[in-house]
Amino acid sequence: MKHWMQTYGGHYRALVRLGFPIVVGQLGVIILGFADTLMIGHHSTEELGAASFVNNLFNLCIIFSTGFSYGLTPVVGALYGNRRFPEAGQALLCSLVANALVAVLLTLIMGGLYFNIGRLGQPEELLPLIRPYYLVLLASLLFVLLFNGFKQFTDGITDTKTAMWLLLGGNALNIAGNYILINGKLGLPELGLLGAGLSTLFSRIVMVVAFALIVWRSRRFARYRVGLWRLGWSAAVFRRLNALGWPVGLQMGMETASFSLSTVMVGWLGTMALAAHQIMLTISQFTFMMFYGMGAAVAVRVSNFHGQGDTPNVRRVAYAGFHLILFMEVVLLSIVFACRSRVGGWFTDSAEVSAMVSALFFPFLIYQFGDGLQINFANALRGISDVKPMMLIAFIAYFVISLPVGYFCGFVLNLGVTGVWMAFPFGLTSAGLMLWLRFRWDTYKKN
Repeated sequence: MKHWMQTYGGHYRALVRLGFPIVVGQLGVIILGFADTLMIGHHSTEELGAASFVNNLFNLCIIFSTGFSYGLTPVVGALYGNRRFPEAGQALLCSLVANALVAVLLTLIMGGLYFNIGRLGQPEELLPLIRPYYLVLLASLLFVLLFNGFKQFTDGITDTKTAMWLLLGGNALNIAGNYILINGKLGLPELGLLGAGLSTLFSRIVMVVAFALIVWRSRRFARYRVGLWRLGWSAAVFRRLNALGWPVGLQMGMETASFSLSTVMVGWLGTMALAAHQIMLTISQFTFMMFYGMGAAVAVRVSNFHGQGDTPNVRRVAYAGFHLILFMEVVLLSIVFACRSRVGGWFTDSAEVSAMVSALFFPFLIYQFGDGLQINFANALRGISDVKPMMLIAFIAYFVISLPVGYFCGFVLNLGVTGVWMAFPFGLTSAGLMLWLRFRWDTYKKN
């Protein structure tokens, strides 16, 4: 034990110190997801089903764009580790431009999909609810990507508290807006699901404006603004960000696509199945976001040591991060498991939906180990800038393994929504094992 703490103790403390604000910020996102689902679910089951469909389509864009923005972290982390502060500011400028261009591309793609929603086999009664909510979320994509650019910059320079406070404030604003607009309070009309979308759009705009003002005006960012304004645009940095960002974005996008395409399959089972699916996705987001907060800290610390050429500490940080995520899994899953019989009733008044939710806990609990494994080592690989193999790993895990298993269990074996969810333990665990093996090869065989 003494040797163990000598090897990992300092890394545990550093990761907790760095990761805690990220986890708290992610907790704000989780609370927002819970509040959204609670308020929409109790407003109407049909709106909950419509929200499930639209949110899962846009989650694909948001997770992909978040992964793309992660290309900035190893660049800024290495520059920060070597005290090259002006170049880090220059990288921020290039990242904001790159993120804005990706936002335009995603908006065009999702705009094209909007005109084909009726062909995706969703329940007809949900389409009038889906369409206006979809358009409002479409308008918010640009602000999501710009916020991601600022957040990955501040995370890369180990300032994780700024994004934490902005996320908590923005999510509090969103929850308040949801309550007012969904239910028609303060003399405003009762907008239901559309009100939730408008509240989300407004809060995302406010968060980006606040982040920009802090970076442009705060004294603690002055040494980075020197590079941002004086060094200006760099085509080389822009290409580097794209070379790192696209593979990570596609890896995370394929993971999310396995959930989003599963949502389309669940939609074939009807409104009740979609509502149960949305509730369980909200619970799964609770664990995923918490684990990913620690994973982001792993990426930052790994990139700092990688920039210094310190491979032994790169390995120690990665394994220390996995130990911490395992500890988080035990604690969080104990809480979730204890509440399993009550969860459905928190979100809906439908006994049928609640029964479906209870049945989904079995596959949910099984895949948590694989989820933590793939989160940790995907971030470790991101920290050492070895991102291209992650695309192939994601394709095999989520498209070759996960989606076919989900279809087979859900529709061939007639297990319904529970069968669709049985895909996730197979996909996430296989991804985690392949990412871990790649990290071992990078840090042992090549050094």
